[in-house]
Amino acid sequence: MREGGVRHVSKPAKNGMVHVYTGNGKGKTTAAVGLALRAIGHGRRVFMLQFMKGSKNYGEIIAAEKYLPSFTIVQSGLETFVDRENPSPEDIRLAIEGLETAREVIFENRYDLVILDEINVALDFGLIPLEEVIELIKNRPPEMELVLTGRYAPKEIIELGDVVSEVCLISHPYYHGVEARKGIDY
Repeated sequence: MREGGVRHVSKPAKNGMVHVYTGNGKGKTTAAVGLALRAIGHGRRVFMLQFMKGSKNYGEIIAAEKYLPSFTIVQSGLETFVDRENPSPEDIRLAIEGLETAREVIFENRYDLVILDEINVALDFGLIPLEEVIELIKNRPPEMELVLTGRYAPKEIIELGDVVSEVCLISHPYYHGVEARKGIDY
């Protein structure tokens, strides 16, 4: 590690990189969607799989369906929150299905950028096996850009990242009783 916590690792040059957006602050999915928008602006195709999310009311889903034909978003979760201590069989089934969908999409290699939104949380909750995610990262097409978002990124995932950003919580309206706001928080 260098000053400021930045590590420098010598890795072979490749076109696609692995991005990990983690931490307890707001903005990990937002950063991934911003990267998607940038990629689409340059003619690239983007696929986002949202683990543990099932509501169609997210702004990125509405925008992609209305305005961004190069941006495919698939959800693999229920509309309700997952109980970390006791996930339902349906939560587990959907997460495993999501991982299989991610595997198919990655190895079909039809997209330039693949975002696995909230995959770190799915890992932390024990919904999917870490070894399979590691294998997916290591065996993806070398030109593919891959993003993994969510709190609690395991050290094994962080070590595989070329770009690793930790979003820190300093303040958030939620802790002051403000509900999530349409168009800003979802």
